Amino acid sequence: MPLHARRRFVNMKKALVYTVVINSLQIAGAVTLALLSLFTGGHAFVGLPEQVLLCTMTFIVSWGAALDIREAFHARRVASDADMLEEAYDRLNELNGTLRAQRHDFMNHLQVVYSLMELEEYGEAGDYIEKVYGDIRRVSRTLKTAHPAINALLAAKLSDCESRGIRVSLQIESAWTDLPVESWAMCRVLGNLIDNAMDALRDAPEPALTIRLSESLHGYEFAVCNNGPMIPRNTAERIFLRGFSTKGEGRGMGLAIVKGIVDEAGGRLTLSSDERETRFAGTLPRKKPEVAEK
Repeated sequence: MPLHARRRFVNMKKALVYTVVINSLQIAGAVTLALLSLFTGGHAFVGLPEQVLLCTMTFIVSWGAALDIREAFHARRVASDADMLEEAYDRLNELNGTLRAQRHDFMNHLQVVYSLMELEEYGEAGDYIEKVYGDIRRVSRTLKTAHPAINALLAAKLSDCESRGIRVSLQIESAWTDLPVESWAMCRVLGNLIDNAMDALRDAPEPALTIRLSESLHGYEFAVCNNGPMIPRNTAERIFLRGFSTKGEGRGMGLAIVKGIVDEAGGRLTLSSDERETRFAGTLPRKKPEVAEK
């Protein structure tokens, strides 16, 4: 996530806390004052008109404070969604730049092959095609889903993995044409799982990562697997809790965000880990068909 987007998220979090605390104190103060006025005989407001007026004012103040709290939570969600959209937009820009660069390279490759064919160097042309085939296949394998944002995320993460020496197996078995969540939210799910796997592979002797997108009768499925160290059982039981992390203070939000998005969509997220592989897998339900009005 870009630094400025992260800073805005933190500021919104502080604003939410301040709003809830201040308005809660305001509600508590108004209710306390009303109760004292109604049930304390020595208080100035003892007449019925005054009591009705005070109760009405207390209700209005409490209602306004409750609305402020509700809107603060709504603003927090909107800000979080905006950060997801901004992140997806950045991924699209990265993919666009990658495709433009690849297009330029492929044009150069075609010119080289054409020149070799003209010179009747057919063996050299064949060898050259073999060398560039891997690059062509690597680009094409990230363009298989129906969501440009997800494609952009996968292209960026594959490039990141290759720069770290991580061997990646990308298995896209479905276009995910009708996901029950927005593509930018799914980018956050996959992005956090892949980042978490890359962190786990930091000290692995032969780091390998598998990303699988598929679907079944139950819904849309995804899995991110790595051959890093096993996650202990006591850690696995708490790993999805907000704020829990083995990476130091200020971490522990990524997997909690993933679980929150999956749970809100009515899906399921699981973790399995042993000496050979750690696997985060999830299932998202299919969208329920809308019932036509009679």
